[in-house]
Amino acid sequence: MHFVEAVKLIIIIFKFKQLFMEYRTLGDSNLKLSAITFGAWAAGGWMWGKTDRNDAIEAIKASYDEGVTSIDTAPIYGQGDSESIIGEAIKNLPRDKVQLLTKYGMRWDLAKGNFGFKSKNNQGENIDIYKYAGKESIIKECEDSLKRLGTDYIDLYQIHWPDITTPIQETMEAVAQLIQQGKVRHAGVCNYTAAQMADAAQTIKLVSNQVPFSMVNRGIEEETVPYCIENNKAILAYSPLERGLLTGKMKPGYAFAEGDHRTSNKFFTDESIAKTNMFLEKIKPMAESKNVTLAQLVIRWTLERQGITIALVGARNKQQAIQNAKAIEVKLTHEEIAFINLHLYQY
Repeated sequence: MHFVEAVKLIIIIFKFKQLFMEYRTLGDSNLKLSAITFGAWAAGGWMWGKTDRNDAIEAIKASYDEGVTSIDTAPIYGQGDSESIIGEAIKNLPRDKVQLLTKYGMRWDLAKGNFGFKSKNNQGENIDIYKYAGKESIIKECEDSLKRLGTDYIDLYQIHWPDITTPIQETMEAVAQLIQQGKVRHAGVCNYTAAQMADAAQTIKLVSNQVPFSMVNRGIEEETVPYCIENNKAILAYSPLERGLLTGKMKPGYAFAEGDHRTSNKFFTDESIAKTNMFLEKIKPMAESKNVTLAQLVIRWTLERQGITIALVGARNKQQAIQNAKAIEVKLTHEEIAFINLHLYQY
């Protein structure tokens, strides 16, 4: 097969994959993301017991081949490692066919703002994490992210966590400046309350809020979801698999790798794992009847939940990435969704 013919075949295969993937618009913007978006926290290694760079790159490429065109990351993920891995993974892909989502407002190299917590980097060195979203910091962070990602614009730029030491207006004015300069296309937030979103919206047009949401962690449905529905803002749900808990592969006594943040997370106590597995046993027959994994069933359910626009799902290798992407092919009836909802519990 000639080179040109091979390229044409690859394009045809990719377009075929795209037929299965869903793409959803964020609010009233012109930004469309793949309903299943690649979450690149684990790819950066930090707080996940390190990572294999080549595996992470292969996972991102495999996701893209399956129609997952959107990638969410942050500078803090591996202190730049996640962004640089993404930059390497997409360098030969058409930039207008990839949506890059990254963040700002968490510094490990500057002791300013609101102290967050102590941690260790991928080299095992102690670092202090600060939440800081002052104007000059955002401008610097954006330039650094652009270099690591190997691009000249970011599709969605999100504050990572609220910074109580900086007025929201100052923060959003900085992002508005970046949009005016063409370095950022759209503004979003992460972990913001409805009140904080309303405050930010006085200065800039927000298109989304990225917040934690899963079958066992549905707190955002009380206030954030209603606000976003009423104001036409997208919700990017992170940790829909509750960091692996909802895959059904964990048992009480599970041994985490050194440096894995889940060791101190409330969802990963032996009691919580056992309780979650009891719930998963109730919906496991449904997954088996569809010849899909529990994880795929959970991801599809997440995307059917009212107000949820995008599910951010991480993968450590190619196999996980492909499996996650294929969750979009799962079909759930109203009766099946009602059955799952009947057995849900809140941690």
